[in-house]
Amino acid sequence: MKKIPVWIDTDTGVDDAVALLVASKLEEIELIGVSAVAGNTSQENAFRNARDVLALAGKKEVKVYPGAKKPLVIDLHTAEYVHGSNGLGGAQIPLSDAPVQEKKAWDALYEAAKEYEGQLVVCPVGPLTNIAIAIAKHPDIVHMIKELNVMGGAIIGGNVTPCAEFNIYSDPHAAENVMKSGIRVNLFGLDVTHKAYLDDDDIDAIASFDNPASKLFIDSNHLLYESRAKLHWKGVCEHDSCPVIYTAHPDWFKGHKCGIYVETQGKITFGKTVSDLYTDFKFEDRHCMAFMDVDRELFSQKIIDTYRQF
Repeated sequence: MKKIPVWIDTDTGVDDAVALLVASKLEEIELIGVSAVAGNTSQENAFRNARDVLALAGKKEVKVYPGAKKPLVIDLHTAEYVHGSNGLGGAQIPLSDAPVQEKKAWDALYEAAKEYEGQLVVCPVGPLTNIAIAIAKHPDIVHMIKELNVMGGAIIGGNVTPCAEFNIYSDPHAAENVMKSGIRVNLFGLDVTHKAYLDDDDIDAIASFDNPASKLFIDSNHLLYESRAKLHWKGVCEHDSCPVIYTAHPDWFKGHKCGIYVETQGKITFGKTVSDLYTDFKFEDRHCMAFMDVDRELFSQKIIDTYRQF
């Protein structure tokens, strides 16, 4: 079976760690590189966490590259209230002893895109700062990436404001540049990721494996458990695993072609992913897919199966 070459760009927080672990066990993909960006936590934490999670997964050979330490224009605002001071909810895992990469994320991504000649799938699961910088510095990269499977945005609603989702809100200027670049974008916003959750039975199954990966899951999610109780969620949403699992199993998700832009000027609507999905008016540029539904049973079982393998 020919594997799909995948690059993950991550602000390695709690659900990012799950996505990295899932990527390490999906038979359909080959994880060829990872880049770290500031978002859920500092870039330094994200860089360290990505390295350490990959080491935990037995994937020390996958190189991790440092990226942007702040958004393009606005100040950095992290999410310690969900991801803790270290990005992993306070959970501690062994430090990776893999060689430390110093090449910048955008240059490493460009080299990978050239090497894979239009077949590289990029899964950004944090703010889009690194991707925007790669496009600005290497404009021809837009012809070298097969697609961007992005966790971010929301066609309806938001989670940091009534209309904006955290990853896009954290660097809307970068997101707008990426959306306008012409690269095919598959957007996994809150519309679908809120349906991609693990319920109590799923969490109990992961805990029962009693291995280092399942321990990380349980130890890192305690802040999310508290949020779940306050907000009456059905379970713990695994936002960042959506684009990764979609890459291997696209038939598990349902989406619609649309145009998407990002609001960077409005006060109330700042960071909104503006779509023409539910309007009579249609943008001329409609190269995006907004995903709205997922087969939760297959999705959650894939994550459970991932933890069973450690």
